[in-house]
Amino acid sequence: MIKNKIITLLLLAFATALQAQEENFYYENAVFNDDINTVMMHRDGFKLSNPIYEIGEETQLVFKFDDLSGEVKDYYYTLIHCDANWNESFVLQSDYLDGFTENPITDYARSFNTTFGYINYRVMLPNENVDFKTSGNYALIVYEDGNPEQKILSKRFYVVEPMVDVEGTVRRATLDAFKGGNHEVDFTVYHENLEIQNPREEVKVVVMQNNRWDNAIKDLQPLFIRPGQLVYDYNRENVFAAGNEFRYFDNRTNRFNGENVLSTEFHRPYYHKTLMFDEPRAGEMYFAYEEMNGQYVVESQDREVEDYDLECDYTFVHFTLELETILLGGTVNVFGELNNWNANKSNEMTWNFDTSAYELTMLLKQGYYNYYYVYVPDGAQVADHTNIEGSYWETENEYQIFVYYTEMGSRYDRLVGYRQLNSMTSRR
Repeated sequence: MIKNKIITLLLLAFATALQAQEENFYYENAVFNDDINTVMMHRDGFKLSNPIYEIGEETQLVFKFDDLSGEVKDYYYTLIHCDANWNESFVLQSDYLDGFTENPITDYARSFNTTFGYINYRVMLPNENVDFKTSGNYALIVYEDGNPEQKILSKRFYVVEPMVDVEGTVRRATLDAFKGGNHEVDFTVYHENLEIQNPREEVKVVVMQNNRWDNAIKDLQPLFIRPGQLVYDYNRENVFAAGNEFRYFDNRTNRFNGENVLSTEFHRPYYHKTLMFDEPRAGEMYFAYEEMNGQYVVESQDREVEDYDLECDYTFVHFTLELETILLGGTVNVFGELNNWNANKSNEMTWNFDTSAYELTMLLKQGYYNYYYVYVPDGAQVADHTNIEGSYWETENEYQIFVYYTEMGSRYDRLVGYRQLNSMTSRR
């Protein structure tokens, strides 16, 4: 009888654990409130840097966002550890956080001299209230009134403990089915300082292009396993469509038209900017120029503006993509860091039958922006950045390589290595 009860209890415990794992959440860069805009995260002092913190270093991460409701809210944040695929790790917060697991956002200020009134909120990580015990993928969750069910946004970032070295190159793809439109990312993980018993089970690598998640390569296994080395030197499995250089526009002032801005108009009470009309670039000759690989910065060219976070205004920006005919079977979206690399309803363009063009209006803070036009087939998880923009191996891209280690018996993925490669400086 006692034996049967023990078996029953063990089965119940196993079922409960299994159910908890199945209910784990998937975290992405997302905004759940229409009043929230310009969600940014980077290393303090480096606006265009990736949100990557190395355990024990002095440089903090800066997280900030605007609330355009104009009302001060009672916002809190918490930090969630995730696995390599951004599913919530099956561990207690006290296992990976040192300090309080829930904290109020007390650093905020109201905008001034702007047509749009907003509240700018800021969090520095780590801080006196919370620090990191372990490395890995993290999601910062902001919610209202101390109620975790009232989420307003989630933002991904990384905490790394550098235990392995990563070296690699970017080249024109060896087996290029698209005649010069692909990049091949070859790399080697050196782990002399980390004992790995079973690389195929304990190590996961993720390769990203310009910080995009939708087209990331996530299932690579080492092609060669050598003493202290894991070699990922494939011909097909590590290939990305190179795409084209990002389009850009300058929205740093309302006093004149910035680069690639057709007109600036004030329709009381707000400013509107119409960008130069765009056309498809697929099939055209490649043209090289410097850009920011899809990123943006909040800035102003007006001399009297000193605090970009509080004095940069919001404007309605009008995009136009001229096409001969509508693209059936999918959507056309404006794409880049300006919308967290997500293709959804907030950046989906509308076809104008009268002008034979796709159109979209976005509310954006003053700054300098990069963007793409992408085609998203119905039901697809990956945005196609080549259909409209074209793809050329000469394109300058940045590739991020993340190395995760899960020790046998462990319940979470540690981030033990990170390297960023540039297709121009890391070219072979």
